[in-house]
Amino acid sequence: MPFRSPRFRVPFLLIFLAVFFLAAWALALEALRGPAFTDPSARQEMPAGWEGQPIKYEPEIGRADIALSLDQHLYPLFAEYIEKYAKREKIKVSVGEGTCGITAGKLVRKSIDIGGFCCPPGETDRLPGLRFHTVGIMPIALITHPGNTVEEITLGEARDLFAGKIYRWSELKDARGRAGPNVKVSAIGRLHCKLRPGHWRLLLDNEDLFSPNLTEVGTIPDMISLVSRIPGAVGYEVLFMIERYRSKGAVKVLKLDGVAPDNSSLASGRYPLYRTLNLTTWEGGGLENEKARKLVRHILKEAEGLHGRYGFVPASALKRAGWKFNGDELIGEPR
Repeated sequence: MPFRSPRFRVPFLLIFLAVFFLAAWALALEALRGPAFTDPSARQEMPAGWEGQPIKYEPEIGRADIALSLDQHLYPLFAEYIEKYAKREKIKVSVGEGTCGITAGKLVRKSIDIGGFCCPPGETDRLPGLRFHTVGIMPIALITHPGNTVEEITLGEARDLFAGKIYRWSELKDARGRAGPNVKVSAIGRLHCKLRPGHWRLLLDNEDLFSPNLTEVGTIPDMISLVSRIPGAVGYEVLFMIERYRSKGAVKVLKLDGVAPDNSSLASGRYPLYRTLNLTTWEGGGLENEKARKLVRHILKEAEGLHGRYGFVPASALKRAGWKFNGDELIGEPR
């Protein structure tokens, strides 16, 4: 049997250990991440007789051809398009601005034709006869006070910042070994839509993983305002909303693992945090509204023109990049 020198075994062992620890580290990071989507075949059980109920608008809407409830991202993006479309088609469209929760409640009550969400549907959102149509996705930027000298962090560091495991910014060092400012970290969170996948849950899956010292805010303007005023703050929001509420204060956008939250990085799957925008229509049970279906098709078409604007990646670009769809609904990442 030929003699094998131990010196050849040592590098192999080191390589094996390095690969093992890297794999373990990646699995640990993935364990902190929540689900990106739910199973599109799931259906929420509803009480007997619910499926036979017709669409009935709320009294304040009055007579209308189409009633919509859009979340606070879809409304500013498409309200003007919808208004112009209604005038051109000579129809009456009632558009309400709210949240995913408000929209979900109206869909359960069957008081609207179209619902708009800033998140993928949760299992309880998948009502019988309801279909989801993905308009596009937006990168969620990690933001900090503009005076913070830190330019980029890793995904692991981002999770530690929000989990309270990094106490001061000076614990972070850049590629040149320069430490961040000696300022206490103040994590700001907006933990909305806790039961829906995606959004902030791609950073940390649930509220129990966040620091007990997390400052929670209920609105996007409050998020921008606090981060702009607190020297050690770190928060998150989509680029469109950062620009929309610029009057609330200036914030600094951080790179994540050297990657900026831009459309190209998001579409390719290199940037990991994003918000998914969806619209709904009814099918079957006599709930179909052809005017509503036509409006949704119009919005999806208009969304294609937003490519490159507002930090927005439309459905067609996602399909080209290999994201997974079930009909019109985005259901999986490209890797």
